[in-house]
Amino acid sequence: MPHSNNLHIIIAEDDCDDADIIFQSFTNNPDFTKVSLVGNGEELLNFLKDDTNEVPDVILTDINMPIVDGIEALQEILNNNELKTIPCFVYSTSINPAYKEKCDVLGVKAYLIKPYSIEDFDKIPTSILSFIG
Repeated sequence: MPHSNNLHIIIAEDDCDDADIIFQSFTNNPDFTKVSLVGNGEELLNFLKDDTNEVPDVILTDINMPIVDGIEALQEILNNNELKTIPCFVYSTSINPAYKEKCDVLGVKAYLIKPYSIEDFDKIPTSILSFIG
């Protein structure tokens, strides 16, 4: 993994407002020098399968998204030998224990609850950094 001050994260988020806020939160954090944004799990998988894209250092995905949800995308990612070493994180408004359990079984590094305030979105990059050291 690159030094923690030169990270590339890809974020899958279908809500435009949340996408704008989370994108800014990572862009404003000096440890993340590249932030890629996709709108759902299918776009995330397509990004990762496209050899012309740089492989990200971290994946952050929402769960409830159209076409392919976050858990379905993570199942494919974490069962792929080339991708399963990328630290994966979930953030969601859902506190459904079944979702968290599925994520734990898959090997997701952390299940983060999506914040309600813009200021709390800014804590997500720091929280992710604490898990990947």
